[in-house]
Amino acid sequence: MACFLSFTLFTLYFTHFSIFFNTINGVFIEEVVQDIAIKRDDKMTHLHFYFHDIVGGKNPTVVRIAGPPDSFIGNFGNTMMADDPLTEGPKPTSKLVGKAQGLYAMAAQNDFALLMVMNFVFLEGKYNGSSISILGRNAIFNDQREMPIVGGNGLFRFARGYALAHTISADLSTGDAIVEYNVYVRA
Repeated sequence: MACFLSFTLFTLYFTHFSIFFNTINGVFIEEVVQDIAIKRDDKMTHLHFYFHDIVGGKNPTVVRIAGPPDSFIGNFGNTMMADDPLTEGPKPTSKLVGKAQGLYAMAAQNDFALLMVMNFVFLEGKYNGSSISILGRNAIFNDQREMPIVGGNGLFRFARGYALAHTISADLSTGDAIVEYNVYVRA
């Protein structure tokens, strides 16, 4: 009898207690989703700029932070930290519109493909102080590469979209490159 009573009390307690918490969690989740849906203005923005990756010379914008010792920059495992200028035109003297800050690593053993973990921080006009975050594969010898936009801040909060990269010039001896970006972002 005592066993039956204990089992009954436990069952009633557990059933009521779990229903109470499920109701609270359901309402909480619903409110957050509703808030986000109300505040979102999903408009597509197209950004066009040039990325200047300067590995050599007196003022490099990229430094190697990890990788096999005494290896070529394109070897598997080499990891670089970047603070690259983003400009309005392809010339390094073009107007600065932002910075590409983050890292990239040689992620493929049998071809030249980077893992890009990069924030594009904008310094001009309407988007001053806003940024987008890119995380993806960049097969650098393909004519055009597509990488996902996985977030952002400022006017690009909750951003999603894609970036198309096209190399304008590359110096294989130094690693320097100029890359044209067409970015399509929805925020």
